[in-house]
Amino acid sequence: MRLTTKGRFAVTAMIDVALHGAKGPVALAAISERQKISLSYLEQLFGKLRRQGLVDSIRGPGGGYNLARAPETVAVSDIIVAVDEPIDATQCGGRENCLDDHRCMTHELWAGLNAHIFAYLRSVTLAELVRQQRAQPSGVAVLHDQRHVAVGDAPARAGAA
Repeated sequence: MRLTTKGRFAVTAMIDVALHGAKGPVALAAISERQKISLSYLEQLFGKLRRQGLVDSIRGPGGGYNLARAPETVAVSDIIVAVDEPIDATQCGGRENCLDDHRCMTHELWAGLNAHIFAYLRSVTLAELVRQQRAQPSGVAVLHDQRHVAVGDAPARAGAA
């Protein structure tokens, strides 16, 4: 199981909004520039985040996105689920049909891992991630995110979704 670029970028972008949103709405172009995430990819992600009530959009000059909820109430799992990111280590996607339409011998192991991963992601809030970034020396947050981009999906960087 692996968390894809979609989930990683959504969490990174939400941290960026939380860090920079005190000055007003955060433009996707600014997030794109700071985090090196394609603007078209961010547009797709923020459409989903808005529909799930995690961000509010402000149109027009000076517009952008604000958090729709306090960062203390936004769990990482909320962000990942909002962008349709599956958190599933089972081979069958939880359908219990991975071995000739029957449950495989390791289904419970992987289903248990899913539960632990989800519980952990549910326990980490956006506020905690923002505090961690603010505690870092200046410039580390962007460099950290660039490292994730370098190992992420190349098409997302180039503008493909």
